[in-house]
Amino acid sequence: MRDLYQILGVKRGSSDADVKKAYRALAKKLHPDTNKDDERVAERFKEVTAAYNILGDKDLRNKYDRGEIDADGNQQSAFDAAAQNARNQRASAHRARGKNPFDFEEAEDLFSDFFNFGGFRKKKKSSQKSEGKQKTNPYKEAGRRKGLDINYTITIGFEESITGGSRRLKLNDGRSIDIKIPEGIQDGQVVRLTGQGGPSIAGGEKGDALVEVHVSEHAYYTREGLDIHLELPISLDEAVLGGDIEVPTPKGRLTIRVPRNSSTGKRLRLKGKGVKKRDQVGNMYVSLKVMLPKTRDLELEKALKNWKGGNGPALRKNSGLL
Repeated sequence: MRDLYQILGVKRGSSDADVKKAYRALAKKLHPDTNKDDERVAERFKEVTAAYNILGDKDLRNKYDRGEIDADGNQQSAFDAAAQNARNQRASAHRARGKNPFDFEEAEDLFSDFFNFGGFRKKKKSSQKSEGKQKTNPYKEAGRRKGLDINYTITIGFEESITGGSRRLKLNDGRSIDIKIPEGIQDGQVVRLTGQGGPSIAGGEKGDALVEVHVSEHAYYTREGLDIHLELPISLDEAVLGGDIEVPTPKGRLTIRVPRNSSTGKRLRLKGKGVKKRDQVGNMYVSLKVMLPKTRDLELEKALKNWKGGNGPALRKNSGLL
């Protein structure tokens, strides 16, 4: 069984900041743009991204830790969740005691609660007087003929939320079905699968499966409505001289032209390259960020010393800072 914490190289219980830091470092190292034609690295990048899709989301991380969802973000059965909880409790006890015995008695209460809840264990017969008010069938109580809706949660990557796609979902009854991810879907949006929910005891229609879709945070894209934003590093010569450069987008690379004398913060608009949702489409905005070399460049320093156009104090004064 895959462990998402091991994939990101962090310990269970690490802070959200440490998880995010580990993901960013791996995403930068493994990104396909810097590892062209390396399928193994590409698969590793997908695995790391999928792990962060869950561990980077507080709610999904808690569900994963409790065993409610698996490493792929699919909702697990109540039995699997209870078993995962038992494993987590034994792991915590192991860390505290320095040993790892399989103690059935420690998990007895946990599993007995689950079995009673899930109906896998026969209930002890007792009188209505000793148990109080008898529980009623929720279907009969509500007078429903349709089966109950069943909730699921999946997590997808940022690019997949823009382009759309297909995901395989394992249902509570053991079946697996493919669901369509609509183009431009937003975080928290629910996809309804008609007739894929619980059965009707009264002989009516089956309930629906309600799939809540979570979109993971991306390493460098952000979304506002139908617009996509990207901060793009450029070199000093590209900022001064301008020119054509490649820009990554969720749907592939594009070539844009950087104007001469472009400063950090200059924003370029790529019309119609944002999120498409039905008959609407947004834009993509690329904000330039001038980056200097990490190591000293003596030739550059010499050229700047002889440059007569540099006047920092005047720039700050004209901007109103001084």
